[in-house]
Amino acid sequence: MTVINSSLVCWLVLVMACDLSTRRVPNWTQLVGLALALTALAVQMQPLGIGLGQAVLGAALGFGTLLLCYGLGVMGAGDVKFAGVLGLWFGWQLLLPIWVGASLLAGLHASAVLWMQRLPQGAALIEAAPSGAKPGKSRYLQIPYAAYLAISAWVVMQGA
Repeated sequence: MTVINSSLVCWLVLVMACDLSTRRVPNWTQLVGLALALTALAVQMQPLGIGLGQAVLGAALGFGTLLLCYGLGVMGAGDVKFAGVLGLWFGWQLLLPIWVGASLLAGLHASAVLWMQRLPQGAALIEAAPSGAKPGKSRYLQIPYAAYLAISAWVVMQGA
């Protein structure tokens, strides 16, 4: 595994850890991913073998598509920015399998929350909003989509 591959994996783990623990994806994590992706492209060591054109199109597609979801109020801004940087790393061709995988994981998450709400002790757990949650909304009801994008991207990376 090259240094660039290791950097990509470390960045994915960082974003996943931030999103799972706080339901936030800090801007500095996006800047790290952006700098690493641009460096990989500049030194022609892009781990998935994509060129600048594919990377830029992937970034625009990732950001633009999830920006629509943000506009509808179903996604956070950190998820949108992460999808843009992810597109820069993976190119536009691999975004669809990444989105499908992440959406399946998000669906499992939502199903688990719905199931837990039916349990007396589960409902109490979900209603308690730990620190970092949006006001009036339990952290457990917020789906960590960037984390699921990161997991799905890692899986796609293994097959590429």
